[in-house]
Amino acid sequence: MAIKIIMPGAYSTIQDSGRFGYEDSGIGTSGVMDMEAYKAANYLVGNQKDEAVIEMTFMGMTIEFLDDTIFSLTGGEMDGNLDNEVVSMNKAIFANKGETLTLSMVKSGCRTYIGFAGGIDVPVVMGSRSTNVKCNLGGLEGRALKANDEVKIGEIQDLRSYFDTIKDRQVEERTFPKEITLRVIEGPQIDMFTKRGIETLYNSTYEVSDQSDRMGYRLSGEPIETISGSDIVSDGISLGAIQVPANGKPIILLADRQTTGGYAKIAGVCSFDIPALAQATPGIKLHFKKISLEEAQKINESK
Repeated sequence: MAIKIIMPGAYSTIQDSGRFGYEDSGIGTSGVMDMEAYKAANYLVGNQKDEAVIEMTFMGMTIEFLDDTIFSLTGGEMDGNLDNEVVSMNKAIFANKGETLTLSMVKSGCRTYIGFAGGIDVPVVMGSRSTNVKCNLGGLEGRALKANDEVKIGEIQDLRSYFDTIKDRQVEERTFPKEITLRVIEGPQIDMFTKRGIETLYNSTYEVSDQSDRMGYRLSGEPIETISGSDIVSDGISLGAIQVPANGKPIILLADRQTTGGYAKIAGVCSFDIPALAQATPGIKLHFKKISLEEAQKINESK
C-alpha cells in the first residue's frame, strides 16, 4: 500500500512521538509538535499509539491514493476534498485506489496531521520514524516530503471490514484561540533573574513572532531583566524550556530544539499545554501562569 505526493504543501514531514535516548550524542528528539492531535489521528484509524503520521504546517498537501486506504485528519482545521467530495476533520475516511485528496491552507491553528490505518512504513532509525531534517535522519530520506514521493503505508487485511470497526470513533473537537495562557514551572536558573524580570514574565502579554518554527518560538514583548546577564555553561534543554538570551526576549524551545543551550531558563511550559502552543501562529498572544511541580503532576495524571 502506498500514497503519492502530488503537492507537498509548505513543510510536510513524517513524524511520530519522537526519538529518545540519543540527546547525549547531540541528536534531538524531533517528533510531532502537537501530541494531542497526533494521538487522535492514530486513534481514529485504529493504530497503536506510536505509528508515524504526516505533519503539515500552514499549507495542506495533495496526495493520490495508490491503494485503498483509511486516513484521518486532525489538528489545525483545513478544508479537504476527496475527488471533489468534502471530507471532515476528526473522523476515519475510506479512500479508494486512484482517488486524490486535496487539502487547503489551514483555517485555524497551525499544524494538521494525516494518520493512516497501518501507519507509515518507513525505516525505524534509532527507535523512531520521525524526521530530523537538521541531522538528515528518519522519515523519508531525512527530509521534508516533496512532489512525486511515494510513501508506503502498512498493510491491513480486509480493509473494508476493518473500516466498519473503527468508522464511528470520535475525538473531542478543539478550538484554537487567539490568546493562550500557558502554565509553567520555575526554571533551573530562576536565581539569575531579578524580581522585576520574573514579574515581567507573569504580568506581560507576549506574541508569537514570525521567527518561529519547529525548533522554537521567539516571542515579541517586554524584555526580561537578569541580574548580570543570561549566559550559562551549556546544559540540557527540555521540551517547552523558556530561554532568555541577552536581548531579554524569551524563546520557547520545542520539538526540533537543540540538545543543550547556553542561556538561562526562567521557566518551562508544562507538557499538557504544548499542544495549544504548537497550534499558535505568529501574532497569537501568550500569557504565562506559574504553577508548582506538584500541581503540574496532578494535572498531568488527570489527563
